[in-house]
Amino acid sequence: QVQLVESGGGSVQAGGSLRLSCVASGSGYGVYSSTCMGWFRQAPGKEREGVASIHIGRGITYYGDSVKGRFTISQDNAKNTVYLQMNSLKPEDTAMYYCAGASAGACTTALFNRPGFFAYWGQGTQVNVSS
Repeated sequence: QVQLVESGGGSVQAGGSLRLSCVASGSGYGVYSSTCMGWFRQAPGKEREGVASIHIGRGITYYGDSVKGRFTISQDNAKNTVYLQMNSLKPEDTAMYYCAGASAGACTTALFNRPGFFAYWGQGTQVNVSS
C-alpha cells in the first residue's frame, strides 16, 4: 500500500502563487524510483483533470495545456515528496487538487493526465483563487 498526503492548499487572489506538497509513505512505494507521480484537479461539476506528472526515476515532467508555463512539478526524493508550484493563478484554477501515484509506465504523453492509470490517491487539498 502507498499513502499519499497533500498539503499547501488555500485561498489566494488571482495572480498569486501557492505550492502544494505530496508526501508518499508505505511499503508499496519501495520501488519509488520507478513511480510516476501526478497532480490532478477537480472542480465541482467537472471531470478530474490531469495537471502535471513526473517520472520519479528520470525526472521527466509532463503538463496539461492549461497550466503550461505557470505550474512546475518537482521532486525531493530524500523526503519522498512531490511538489506543485503554482504561479500566476487564475480563478479557473479553483479546484480540489489530488496527488496520485502510478507505475512508471503512466508517465507518457498519452497517459500522464488520465486518472484511470493512477492507482494511489491522496485525500485532496482545496485551492481557491478569487478574482
